[in-house]
Amino acid sequence: MPNYVTVRTKSNRISFQIAKRTGWILLLLSLLLVIITILGLSAGSEFIHPVTVVKELLGYGNGEYDFVLHTLRLPRVLMALLVGAALGVAGLILQGIIRNPLAAPDIIGVTSGASMGAIIFIVYFMGSVSIQFLPLAAIVGAGIVSFIIYLLSWRKGVTPIRMVLIGIGISALAKAVVTMLLVISNVAATTKAYLWLTGSLYGANMQDVYLLLPWLVILVPLTFILARTVNVKELGDEIAIGLGVKVQVYRVLFLLISVMLAGSAVAFAGGIAFVGLVAPHMSRMLVGRSFAGLIPVTAIIGGIIVILADMVARTAFLPKDLPTGVFTAAIGAPFFIYLLFRTRNQ
Repeated sequence: MPNYVTVRTKSNRISFQIAKRTGWILLLLSLLLVIITILGLSAGSEFIHPVTVVKELLGYGNGEYDFVLHTLRLPRVLMALLVGAALGVAGLILQGIIRNPLAAPDIIGVTSGASMGAIIFIVYFMGSVSIQFLPLAAIVGAGIVSFIIYLLSWRKGVTPIRMVLIGIGISALAKAVVTMLLVISNVAATTKAYLWLTGSLYGANMQDVYLLLPWLVILVPLTFILARTVNVKELGDEIAIGLGVKVQVYRVLFLLISVMLAGSAVAFAGGIAFVGLVAPHMSRMLVGRSFAGLIPVTAIIGGIIVILADMVARTAFLPKDLPTGVFTAAIGAPFFIYLLFRTRNQ
């Protein structure tokens, strides 16, 4: 019995294979995501029975919980899903093009650049420019920092290890700039910026969901289309070049996609750390190393991680609503130490 299912159009212009194991894992993860989403909508200062939640969502409820579900909880859960998916895929891309298991947007500087751009916007432009430009500011910040990292890493091409080391250094510099801005700013701006930096989904609304959704709808399928290039690149730059792959061109393209995914997620949710590190590794444990199969699995796992972290953040210490980033860091930091220990001899 074949282990792959081939999908192709009648014209054969689009053709790809799906591993049966990956298909089953995707199905189970999707089911798990639906269950966790319903639980996320149920949990809160007032617990709503999951059956009631489903009825309300399908339009068969009595409207008793309409405001709580549709205005307060649903946008927050959907935002957690989108942010987790964006950060997970961004981390997967970086680990694929850099070929380093420790690569992630928050480790090599992409998230720090986005944070710097967003904090500059909050401190200097919040009162005079619409808040809708905050995602653009975060993406610009992430793009500038990523460009500097790539430029400093260039020496007859860019090697993965050089990019990681320079990225860590630039990340530290960006964090220092953010700290300086917090120190010299007024109390109101500093308070808002600090809450944003810790990574919080508090106050998420459907407008935010609609603004973030297009980034994923465009960039994730684009990543899937380019997936086979990453599979070839994992054999090494020399072999990939020998097979006709324009390594540096695709590296820049993938880096740009990762920057836009991470920057847009950070703009709406702040500095939620370690999702881009943990989700790709969990995906590889489930479905192997095929990049095309990893993309949807990583997106779902990233969404599940952030939904669970946010659910704990807003229910574990009621009536306080803690930042989601506190709990993703609690998961990711030990995992990062474990990866360092596992790869200590490599």
